[in-house]
Amino acid sequence: MSAPPPLPFEAPVSELETKLKELEAFSQEQDIDVSHEIQNMKRKIADTRNEIYTNLSAWQKVQVARHPNRPYTMDYIHAMTTDFVEIHGDRIHRDDRAIVGGFAKIDGRKVMIMGSQKGRDTKSNVECNFGCAHPEGYRKALRLMKLADKFGVPVITLIDTKGAYAGLESEERHIAEAIAVNLREIFNIKVPIICAIIGEGGSGGALGIGIGNRILIMEHAYYSVISPEGCAAILWKDRAFSDQAAEALKITGKDLLELKLADEIIPEPQGGAHTDHEAAAENLKTALLKNIEGLSAKSEEEIRNERYDKFRAMGEFEGSVE
Repeated sequence: MSAPPPLPFEAPVSELETKLKELEAFSQEQDIDVSHEIQNMKRKIADTRNEIYTNLSAWQKVQVARHPNRPYTMDYIHAMTTDFVEIHGDRIHRDDRAIVGGFAKIDGRKVMIMGSQKGRDTKSNVECNFGCAHPEGYRKALRLMKLADKFGVPVITLIDTKGAYAGLESEERHIAEAIAVNLREIFNIKVPIICAIIGEGGSGGALGIGIGNRILIMEHAYYSVISPEGCAAILWKDRAFSDQAAEALKITGKDLLELKLADEIIPEPQGGAHTDHEAAAENLKTALLKNIEGLSAKSEEEIRNERYDKFRAMGEFEGSVE
């Protein structure tokens, strides 16, 4: 599969990388030592990339979160865990590949890990429905959480979806009911639940596996009640205003921390998680283990009450009801 084109705001880096290739080719063809210039160019590329990614707008972060080379749930599972045993099906209808999960070990600690899964090409995207789960996907997720609860194993959910599938099949099999049941039942789970938004966190599709004691978000991921394009289409009647919608929606990690909707931002490698899967996985693993360790000493009652109180406290309102 060919490399995707650079994102629009990465143009300065792309131009420098082109010049670097030309310089390296010139050095080889002419047998001239320009190693000092090459090193300077590499430093300039790194500095430029760092400056760009340090000052990304909300809309630019959305673009990074959707990068086709960004690591997905199974990439993180393979990088972070050992002894992964995938569990299939909801025992009602079928196995939804848009949500995957099973038992695993992270540095020897047993966990139940699950999350949204996207594809890398047309075949795999069709297989997992572009990461948009059907009702059976959420029922499978709840089945896995209850299994973890039975064996006293902490739960990790990795969220990366534009939203639940909104097609006719989902409506026929009651997608709203499936998500609503998850919201209700997850509050009764007695083991710690750590939720991490690793890419896109879209609407109820994300919330269906997003009820946790800790909500973590990758540096260039986003979490939103609606996509910026959908918001722009409703409020401005034009998707061209998606960048303004992204700013207004307050969807970045920094916004979520200020609104007390997330607990921690997980740093990404320079240039985003898609540039270095291994480093991104290491950062995620460190954050997950730290939060699991922090919750491991709490009682079952404390775990449930803390999770419930956390979500009850979300949202601040001003004014009065007359």
